Amino acid sequence: MIIFTSICTNYAHKARTLAESVKRNIPDARFLVCLTERECPESMESDYFDEVILSKDMWEGNFNRYIYKHAIVEASTSVKGQFFRYMIDHYPDEDKFVYLDPDCYVYSDFTELRELLDTRPIVLCPHLLQPGNIDMELSSTAHGVYNLGFLAVNRSEEAVRFINWWADRLYLFCYDDIQRGIFTDQKWIDLAPCFFDVEVFKHRGYDFATWSLLDCGLTEEDGRYFVKGDPLRFIHFSGYGATIEKCMRDWLPEGEHPFRELYKDYSEHHDDNNTDGVSKTPWSYSKYYSGEDIEDSLRVKYRGNNEVMFSIEDPFALSNAQIKHLLSGGKSKNNCQKVVESFRRDGVKSTFLKIINHLK
Repeated sequence: MIIFTSICTNYAHKARTLAESVKRNIPDARFLVCLTERECPESMESDYFDEVILSKDMWEGNFNRYIYKHAIVEASTSVKGQFFRYMIDHYPDEDKFVYLDPDCYVYSDFTELRELLDTRPIVLCPHLLQPGNIDMELSSTAHGVYNLGFLAVNRSEEAVRFINWWADRLYLFCYDDIQRGIFTDQKWIDLAPCFFDVEVFKHRGYDFATWSLLDCGLTEEDGRYFVKGDPLRFIHFSGYGATIEKCMRDWLPEGEHPFRELYKDYSEHHDDNNTDGVSKTPWSYSKYYSGEDIEDSLRVKYRGNNEVMFSIEDPFALSNAQIKHLLSGGKSKNNCQKVVESFRRDGVKSTFLKIINHLK
């Protein structure tokens, strides 16, 4: 089994914490980090990381052209589909592949998941397993029914079909743009059970998270934790800090509670792994090669103009002023043949003309 996470360097402390928990509880798992940075800094060295792979090194096509259009929050999610492809191609001895967000923490072996992946190609966890939390029900309709802090596939034709579909959609549309019905890599997966053979995994001990706290039924018995009888496998500490602390105040009963104990313990590990201040590391793709900061508004305009985007070999070699100049002179219609050829070179594997017809 391969377990991987996808980060920029400012989340290295979270990845260290996750990897340590994986190695402690699933010692036979290989732990990989997909790192979206120009280079791999010394701060990414860890005894718990089996490999750190730069996104640009596993990418098919022009990575700089692709990543320029993403802000940092979008970037580490936008490469996940391609990284699944990479693992399936480059690790032929592995047949189970699991993604976990860096702010997850593993408490016990993935016994049920291992068995599921023997026969089921794709495994997803819903955000919610019971009605009643109206705030989170509304959030799920906006951000996605399934939480993409976890995703597991096996080595099968069906899983590859799914990964290729998802990776192609992320190539084109992996943005934090809820008004358009897109929320990074996650909202797309609402469609996955319609198109593919998906296991909707309703074990309460997987992907237990902030949104699970209301009436959660978390208990501790002789040092082991259970969620309404299901053994706890991992917690997703999404919204670590103020968000989780508010949810604990709002949704947990007053006084001692197992989640408060687990949160306190996780906080200690999390902070210990940030003593070098790695969380303050600037993102290397936030600047041009000259050192000039990239204006986020330009990223949005750039990704909306395919003719300009695919006419630039390396946008990081330019400047804000040069990008603005190109965008101001860009034509309103795409040069379809040029965009099709660029999609082919850059690794999009779906039906190109259908994509172009949608974009026109």
